[in-house]
Amino acid sequence: MGVPGALVALAEELQRACLERGLTVALAESCTGGLVAAAITEVPGSSGYFLGGVVSYSNEAKVALLGVPEELLAAHGAVSREVAGAMAAGARARFGADLAVGVTGVAGPDGGSAEKPVGLVHLGVARTGEVGTIEQRFDGDRAAIREAAAFRALALLHAYAMQGTNR
Repeated sequence: MGVPGALVALAEELQRACLERGLTVALAESCTGGLVAAAITEVPGSSGYFLGGVVSYSNEAKVALLGVPEELLAAHGAVSREVAGAMAAGARARFGADLAVGVTGVAGPDGGSAEKPVGLVHLGVARTGEVGTIEQRFDGDRAAIREAAAFRALALLHAYAMQGTNR
């Protein structure tokens, strides 16, 4: 299975915006499992702005690779605004990027709860002096949720890139 065309098209828009503004991007993915990185690297020339990413599926990886505080995970859980923001900030710092996104959620079909149902995704975007987070709820099966979360992550990066950055 290849990367869905809608993701590649949005990755092309992100690339254009970043190259025009001289911005670099890094990723911290959990529930998307590298789908955002796959979409970005599907576009020729992505090495001109994309520095890298981490698929931090486990809490241990979030701590070790992204510097997410264990206390944050204990207090809020991996699927939370706080952790999504910390993932984004950690990726930005580790890679030295202008912009970074963190994605964490419950893609299903299992693992959901009343408090954190299947389809719940938190995204964080980090740039100099700012970390923003959003909560999204997506419908569908595992593949649809992962694709929708990856699309939203690319859209957020694109929106931030279009604003420029305050390096």
